[in-house]
Amino acid sequence: MSFPEIVPREQWRAAREELLRKEEAVRRAREVLGAERRRLPMVEVDTEYVFEGGDGKATLLDLFEGRAQLVVHHFMFAPEWESGCPCCSAFLDQIGHLAPLHARNTSFAAVSRAPFTRILPFKARMGWAVPWYSSSSSAHGDFNLDFEATVATAEPGGGPAERPGISCFLRDGDRVFHTYSVYDDGLDGLGTLAGLLDLTALVRTPGGSERLRLHDEYDV
Repeated sequence: MSFPEIVPREQWRAAREELLRKEEAVRRAREVLGAERRRLPMVEVDTEYVFEGGDGKATLLDLFEGRAQLVVHHFMFAPEWESGCPCCSAFLDQIGHLAPLHARNTSFAAVSRAPFTRILPFKARMGWAVPWYSSSSSAHGDFNLDFEATVATAEPGGGPAERPGISCFLRDGDRVFHTYSVYDDGLDGLGTLAGLLDLTALVRTPGGSERLRLHDEYDV
């Protein structure tokens, strides 16, 4: 293992301040990029997708749970797999309690192609409480294919391939709109409250940290 160079404190401080300037430039660029992301046009979703969850059948509108925004985690779990993807599992381990997200009028759900009867025991094994739905029961369109979380392989005779992703949706009454999606390495660094909200269409509350509470203190 190669360790960093050992230097006096003042030399470390000078190097740290130089790096800090670069970090601040990246942060400012990320804020500009987030603003551009929120200005993306959106597409109305007119397909009647049907999912299966803990309370039975659900539509895409149901996944909002009455809130304005929805963040969907495309969790890689193909119908023939015995368990979910380890990388997607590591991502979901980061999510934690959803109350802070709900307080910002945003719902979160995982969606996989595996049947719910296979999802349920794996979810229990992992100890997760987040809503998780199977898209395998939809008779109107293929949610994973339509939102590019499942893609056709180039190999002859090869089946569809899964890839991890996040898709964001916005609703206006009963109308649902797709605003953003990101896949694969684009998920690196996500999983926090701020990271997920930065992917959505609605502007994050300025100074949002001052509104943070213990998760059992939110009235949601």
